[in-house]
Amino acid sequence: MPHQTLDRAPAPARPHRSGLVLAIILTCQLMLVLDATVMNVALPRIQADLGFSPTGLSWVMTAYSLVFGGLLLLGGRAGDLFGRRRMFVAGTTLFTLASLAGGLAGSAALLIAARVLQGVGAAMAGPSTLALVTTTFTEAKARVRALALFSAMSSGGFAIGLIVGGLLTEWISWRAALFINVPFGLAIALLAPRFVAEPERRRAHLDLPGAVTGTLGVGALVFAFTHAASDGWGNPVTLGSLAAGLALLAGFVAVEARTALPLVPLRLFADRNRSAAYVNFFLGPMAMMSMFFFLTQFMQDIRHFAALATGFAFLPMAALIFTMSRLVPRLLPRYGPKPLALTGSVLMVTGVGWLTMLTTGSTYFPALLGPLLLMGLGGGLAFAPLNVIVMATVPSEDAGAAGGVLQTMQQVGSTLGLAVLVTVFGSVTRSAGTTGAQRTVDGMTAAFSTAAVFAACTVLVALTFRRVTASGRP
Repeated sequence: MPHQTLDRAPAPARPHRSGLVLAIILTCQLMLVLDATVMNVALPRIQADLGFSPTGLSWVMTAYSLVFGGLLLLGGRAGDLFGRRRMFVAGTTLFTLASLAGGLAGSAALLIAARVLQGVGAAMAGPSTLALVTTTFTEAKARVRALALFSAMSSGGFAIGLIVGGLLTEWISWRAALFINVPFGLAIALLAPRFVAEPERRRAHLDLPGAVTGTLGVGALVFAFTHAASDGWGNPVTLGSLAAGLALLAGFVAVEARTALPLVPLRLFADRNRSAAYVNFFLGPMAMMSMFFFLTQFMQDIRHFAALATGFAFLPMAALIFTMSRLVPRLLPRYGPKPLALTGSVLMVTGVGWLTMLTTGSTYFPALLGPLLLMGLGGGLAFAPLNVIVMATVPSEDAGAAGGVLQTMQQVGSTLGLAVLVTVFGSVTRSAGTTGAQRTVDGMTAAFSTAAVFAACTVLVALTFRRVTASGRP
């Protein structure tokens, strides 16, 4: 086993600075998550300005999520070994510079390249955000509160991205959706070294075989599902990528089981509740991303909402997610995580199921507002306990790896889920006997039906959570 030493453990954050530390970390997390959806409502204008083809336009979104999801595991363990604050600052800096380059891009290729670099920066900084929360806030009540707020940023950031994207696209330009990251990113990069303590880290060799097989495996799997959405499952590239991804991930598990210092310690999955939480952090975003993607199109293409109105249509959902993030820290000690996660999952199923009844004449109230409220309430209840289940009891030396796995599940789940749902949408619209708007809505409702199946699976997984006694609750 390689020799390893520990840096001196940092002193706990002083109370009057803990709020500032949390603000720095949460702002970074919001910025990273927000970029997964902020460009959605701007896509038509990006296509007009830069000359994207209809199929190539999807890569504005996919380039970011593909690289972000593929490199998260590597970013998580790199933070454990080389310093979480160091990776946090370096990743934020790269993300900020890439945002500036994307806003200045004069061609489709340059914008895609900038989005790839954004994904690399996000994968470097993302796992360290969650790890820094758990190592900075060591007192139980403060940690649960911080993790609940972190969950709100992670879940609500998708909806906030649509609101911000609508505002900036309507009032300024689609480029402003990228430029807005620059001042916040610079502030984070300058303030973090001064106020955020560097947790203890291990000096050891990085698990390079695990890094290669895990990163390429996740990347190949995400690419396969994304490619299937446009070229179908019979395409040789799709099948080859899928086979390669599964083989690489099988090799990754074999490597991790044998190495002394694994990229992802398999002991993280020994706890039944933590394993179930990881599964639900994969399934939940698979269901929720359908709502953001397809409802955005429904509002603009079918109901002819402006970009600004489309963004604000998601405001009630975002508000509910943040409201629940304030309530969950009070509910967790009283009821434990299982009832909250189970209730939230049932509400999500109900919300997505409601969307399967959309028609070309459906109005915002109640056909859209009702599901948005249910998904906001359900997401807030379901996801905040999952963060606590995963991170509250993880050993400090594995915090970065645990955070990397959690965010990989969320990012890859949302990307794979969207690819599957777009494939369902395409199959229905190509075979439907109807035309125009009705055919589009038929494809959307079929996608929502598939999303409801994903959401129903989160209920089944939540039923497997082991009940926590009152003395063991967060």
